[in-house]
Amino acid sequence: MNSYAEPAGRAVIPNGGALAAVLAAGVGAFALGLLVIANEAGLFAAPSLYGPSGGLSGRSTFAVVAWLVAWSLLHMRWRDRDVHVARTLTWALVLVGLGLVMMFPPVWGLL
Repeated sequence: MNSYAEPAGRAVIPNGGALAAVLAAGVGAFALGLLVIANEAGLFAAPSLYGPSGGLSGRSTFAVVAWLVAWSLLHMRWRDRDVHVARTLTWALVLVGLGLVMMFPPVWGLL
């Protein structure tokens, strides 16, 4: 439960379902960054699902799958819970930030 005091007579509406979607977005962004780094390091080559876009179509598809899996698992676990908002948003922003850094081309040069 959150540490916020609720006025008497008001029910707490669970926020877990919404925060599951937010954190899953962070997981998806991190997954895409991780796949880009793995591709640039030569550790993983995603298949080309659409010829003109090359391996990007495979990497983005795998990231979307990671996002959907994370969203469904988190939603099933958190749907009836009141989740701590600040902690969840912090983790989501950290994951999105790390994902963006890993997709940044000068980072690839460090490999």
